[in-house]
Amino acid sequence: MRYFRQFSHNVTLLGGGAVNPATLSHCLSLAPELVAADGGADQALEMGHVPVVVAGDMDSVSDRARKVIGADRFVDTPDQNRTDFHKTLDLIDAPVVLGVGFMGKRLDHELACYNTLVRLPEKRVILVGEVDICFHLSAPLTMSLPIGTRFSLFPMAKVKVSGTGLVWPVEDLEMSPWGMIGTSNETNATKVTVEADGPGLLVILPRAQLTDAIAVLTPPKA
Repeated sequence: MRYFRQFSHNVTLLGGGAVNPATLSHCLSLAPELVAADGGADQALEMGHVPVVVAGDMDSVSDRARKVIGADRFVDTPDQNRTDFHKTLDLIDAPVVLGVGFMGKRLDHELACYNTLVRLPEKRVILVGEVDICFHLSAPLTMSLPIGTRFSLFPMAKVKVSGTGLVWPVEDLEMSPWGMIGTSNETNATKVTVEADGPGLLVILPRAQLTDAIAVLTPPKA
């Protein structure tokens, strides 16, 4: 691959969708390295931030952004078989990536991002919106959460799910997009466990649980 960058700190990946400046600032406090996907470069500048890397097919980047950020920080990826979100994730590696500007605004773009989470299960990515966060369940999960926390599970493939600590049990439960799904479940214990027999299960939590999600997805230090 022509370009690949490893980050020792968590990364905030900014897209061109709907973004609240306060949300971006919050994410940068938790993931201080800023990377932009295509039009996210202009959004970054509008909010007073300069990304360290910009990747994508660059069909939404202004000439001003190219000039201010600097040509050496742009990685053109013209491949049209992947989204800019997907292509940018392929080019970077970080403990955890917070994706901002990918939920809301255009539904087709948002759905494509959920598809990318499933297609890249090895990446530890949390999509951050104004109301919810979403990440792919790539390994058995144990989280400490307040009782009554909304805990939704949405299958993007056929998977068998098991878990504890939820009001509506998910013990050896087969889920699929065309069958059983798990929206609007909630915790009834302070510890929740969930696992699936393969890739394809998304976890959706309230935005207030962002730091909890980062903690459980962060890989242990060697």
